Amino acid sequence: MDLSNLKPAKGATKTRKRIGRGEGSGRGGTSTRGHKGAKSRSGYSRQRGFEGGQMPLQRRVPKFGFRPVRRVEYKAVNIGKLQEIAETEKISKITPDVLVKTGIVSSKKHLIKILGKGSLTAKLEVEAHAFSKSAEEAIKSAGGTVIKLQ
Repeated sequence: MDLSNLKPAKGATKTRKRIGRGEGSGRGGTSTRGHKGAKSRSGYSRQRGFEGGQMPLQRRVPKFGFRPVRRVEYKAVNIGKLQEIAETEKISKITPDVLVKTGIVSSKKHLIKILGKGSLTAKLEVEAHAFSKSAEEAIKSAGGTVIKLQ
């Protein structure tokens, strides 16, 4: 055996279809494209979402809703929950770490806003990213302090 008689293994190579080369090629006439229609034309590419002329789904379904790009999303915690934590954990300082540890907030990454629902009797030092006016007043009237993070 030498370099002059090397050839690929049987079935390793295929001859390509020579389309559009007349009747003698065995693929004359329609050149394997079927008859007429957009798919038989050169340069055809189906547009995304095309449903054969039927009104596409993205045009049938109505548009709705709007999400502001700069919206800041907070996890809401009511002062009633703070009172519960203060009683069960017997602590006077509530931080985001405490809220994560007790399972009220799922992650340290979340921004926390304290809301004014419920009643607060414990004197607490509360750290959060935002406070509603009613929550801030309730904490201060109970003798606590408000610390805004960030």
